[in-house]
Amino acid sequence: MIEQLPASEFSAWLRRHAPSGTSSEMRAGTPVVLDVREPWELQTASVKAQGFELVAIPMREVPARLAELDAGRPIACLCHHGMRSQQVANYLQQQGFTQVVNLAGGIDAWSSAIDPDVPRY
Repeated sequence: MIEQLPASEFSAWLRRHAPSGTSSEMRAGTPVVLDVREPWELQTASVKAQGFELVAIPMREVPARLAELDAGRPIACLCHHGMRSQQVANYLQQQGFTQVVNLAGGIDAWSSAIDPDVPRY
């Protein structure tokens, strides 16, 4: 079962997964926000990577680009409202990723709870 991470708890999740150690260890363990929306959606509204690495791979491309993701890093999947990201999170889990959560409510919830400067659409 994939954990549903409310946007209001994202900062706490980041703190729990913050890397420590050398700069290369920190980079290797930095949490990832995997945005699975389409390119036009990213142009409409996007999050600012602060304390995490932002990786944008449209949902339909995830299987072909799976090698771009590190199964050892914490990954929070993000889409518009949380449905596509839930499917991707399930897929990643089936592929052996163990630190995967779904950002419940997607970028819409992000805009409401984390950064009101992110446009809603």
